[in-house]
Amino acid sequence: MPYSKNLKLTAKTGGNSLPFLYLALPVMDEPDFLKRLLCCISLQTYQRFRLFVCVNQPETWWYDPHKRSACENNAASRRLLTEYPEFEIIVIDRCSSGKGWTGKRHGVGYARKTLVDEINAVAEPDDIIVSMDADTIFSENFLLSVAMNFHNHPESTALAAPYFHKTPTDDTAARAMLRYEIYMRHYFLNLSRIGSPFAFTALGSAMAVPVWACRAIGGMTPKLSGEDFYFLQKLRKYGHILLWNEELVYPEARFSDRVYFGTGPAMIKGAAGDWLSYPVYPFKFFDEIAETYTLLPQIYLQSLDTKVIRFLSTVLREDDPMQALRINHRDLEHFIRAFHEKFDGLRILQYLKTANETISSADEENLWEFLYRFYPCAELDKLEINQKAFLFSHSPVDELEKIRMFLFEKEMEVRLTSALR
Repeated sequence: MPYSKNLKLTAKTGGNSLPFLYLALPVMDEPDFLKRLLCCISLQTYQRFRLFVCVNQPETWWYDPHKRSACENNAASRRLLTEYPEFEIIVIDRCSSGKGWTGKRHGVGYARKTLVDEINAVAEPDDIIVSMDADTIFSENFLLSVAMNFHNHPESTALAAPYFHKTPTDDTAARAMLRYEIYMRHYFLNLSRIGSPFAFTALGSAMAVPVWACRAIGGMTPKLSGEDFYFLQKLRKYGHILLWNEELVYPEARFSDRVYFGTGPAMIKGAAGDWLSYPVYPFKFFDEIAETYTLLPQIYLQSLDTKVIRFLSTVLREDDPMQALRINHRDLEHFIRAFHEKFDGLRILQYLKTANETISSADEENLWEFLYRFYPCAELDKLEINQKAFLFSHSPVDELEKIRMFLFEKEMEVRLTSALR
């Protein structure tokens, strides 16, 4: 484990009073990872669960010679699941000939939605849906930690669990993964420090949701990819998301083009030198968002000009994008909530991307400015990295690992603090 935990798994009640867990697992062309995950699940100390698996692929793969091996791997996965002796598995077959995805309705987003819909049909409101990926592992206490977390926080609408990618042995893969994780943790820490409601990391392998909350937001909206982000965003608008969990998940860091967003595609683009979609944004852009957050009580009373308001005015094509919110919400609390529903996690990302197009500073420069602005120099000096010579593309992988670990520790402190409030 890369982190020394400060809380303990101590059940306050008997095991049977903890919630029942429904594990939702999409599988596509990964029989070897699937075997490892099934072993991981079988070793869990908490056994009140049922596993639902959707083995899926486009129907057209059966007619594509380049995809024949993937079809055979999916068939092997389906056989493994139906014959697995350790625990009950409900298999949803969207891979056999005649049962695959057709048209534009395909991908991991549709697989997750299919799983959520199937579970919703049989689950009780207080049961928990635990989203998983085949290439992710966790400790034997992971399911227990999730069950206890929701038992102790029954009002929470979701869990965005902490994660940690294992570092690949291959230098190119390790550099790409570390660069991507630095981007994600830098993003999380900046949103957290400005008090954004959308300071969470959306990973399909690291989220869980109570059935009642899932039903309250109308279930999962199918997306070709990025469904985990949109799902958590809807849940955050409805209520509180847990950021801390006793046990982490450990996703595999690998080059993969099975989805359009996420670690695999980012690593492929990054290894080719393309990090335009995952820049290290200057911290001043987050401060610009924070400025508008601070001014919301005044914006509730009158029109004010801020960079965020100007951005919203442009993208929404409204002279004053706050005017309708003032009319429809007669108190400040509801006005602020409506503002965050309008300027949500997606809009925040769009704002940052738009602002980033106006500057030319390097990612390395932005990273070190952030670190030395918000963390003690003495801590950073212990990393023993020459910041002036540091380059994501050429510095030793060990230096990227040191930065990743530093940001990971700081993120875990933020997550733990959120649990102790």
